[in-house]
Amino acid sequence: MKKGMKAALFLWMISLFPFNSAFAQTTEDSEAKTINKGPKYGSDSATCVMHLSLYREFFKQKNYKDAYPHWKWVFNNCPLASQNTYIDGAKLVTSKIDETKDPVKRDLLIDTLMSIYDQRITYFNREGYVLGRKGVDLFTFRPENTEQIYQVLKKSVDLSGNKSEGSPLVYYFRSIIGMVDLQKLDKSAIVDGYDQISQIIDFNLKLNQENEQQRASWENIKGNIESTFEPFATCPDLISIYEKKFAAKPEDLDLLKKITNVLDRKKCTDSDLFFKATENLHKLEPSAQSAYLMGTLNLKKENFGKAADYMQQAANLFEDNADKIKALELLGNINFNQRNYSQARSNALKILQINPSFGKAYILIGDLYAASSSMCTEDDLGGKTVFWAAIDKYLKARNVDPSVEADANARIAQYSKHFPASSDLFFRDLHEGNSYTVGCWINETTTIRGTK
Repeated sequence: MKKGMKAALFLWMISLFPFNSAFAQTTEDSEAKTINKGPKYGSDSATCVMHLSLYREFFKQKNYKDAYPHWKWVFNNCPLASQNTYIDGAKLVTSKIDETKDPVKRDLLIDTLMSIYDQRITYFNREGYVLGRKGVDLFTFRPENTEQIYQVLKKSVDLSGNKSEGSPLVYYFRSIIGMVDLQKLDKSAIVDGYDQISQIIDFNLKLNQENEQQRASWENIKGNIESTFEPFATCPDLISIYEKKFAAKPEDLDLLKKITNVLDRKKCTDSDLFFKATENLHKLEPSAQSAYLMGTLNLKKENFGKAADYMQQAANLFEDNADKIKALELLGNINFNQRNYSQARSNALKILQINPSFGKAYILIGDLYAASSSMCTEDDLGGKTVFWAAIDKYLKARNVDPSVEADANARIAQYSKHFPASSDLFFRDLHEGNSYTVGCWINETTTIRGTK
């Protein structure tokens, strides 16, 4: 390029200098904040803008070879100019690493890539996010550096928490397993890491329920973690790992949460360890979820009284209507097992106050009425009038909730056979189609029906 043309180009770049806001902003990470550590364009702002413009132009054209020397000048001399310096730099250097066969030169380029991440943190912060990117590239280019990879990614995940990206989570988990293989971590670290990572994944799956693309991405990450964890996920192994810890610290809240989370995820809930850990967790930090768990565990043991008490607590504590209905439905069925029919109906009616179209609540009430035949015999028809009231509930269930239609129809067919004979109705001056009040604890008005 001729000297006059260079001068003209230089003046043109300087003319852009006050207005080129694109240099100051990143498209990858809008939350990053520049840390004030000197002038934005360095001590020689005009030269900085020139190199910045040249490298960006070449970079946009994917001419990485010509972009690299100008980028390198900006990186070394005006590190605050733009966060794009680091975003673009990682791509430029990664490209050169892939193209370089000489092991010495390649190693130097990997050092440069690592320094890009370090300098980005120094000048633009977002340490957790950037360390995640650094850790993934460390795993890619220096997989033998297990301990360094682990330290970088552990810090990233600890700092970022639920904002962690998927790839760092995957490689962090692999680095934990690598550290266990090197005998630098106990085997329980794999289980603890699985628990930490799974909670982050679950948070993001819930966050992206309406975003099909993001949800699919997180489902893929979950599948990766689950398959990696599978060899370590047998119930005997998990229980063996946690039993000693539980015995040493039976009231450690963090430990109790890990035990209950992991054993629940891996369906190891029949173990005594899960029962004891859940019980202690509920005592120390009662919540709707822990009450619900204790209710289901006591139900499995057929401790119906305790199960009902815990499930009542859960129903009272749950704020989400779907969860409250889940607890009330189970509580109603526990009451049914206790033959506390009136209380079971009361809980079913509470469900219908929340959701009048929840057909299973009507099914439950119908079942309660049908089960009362032997105790409600004052009708002089052998307790058969309860089936009229039961059928009313099954019909209602079918009408309000198509999802229970098959169950409702099956019960209607079954219990209609138990209606009083038409001749028995005639001799008692009862007429089909008329109203009739079923007494006993039911105390509901229904329609007289008979069998031929």
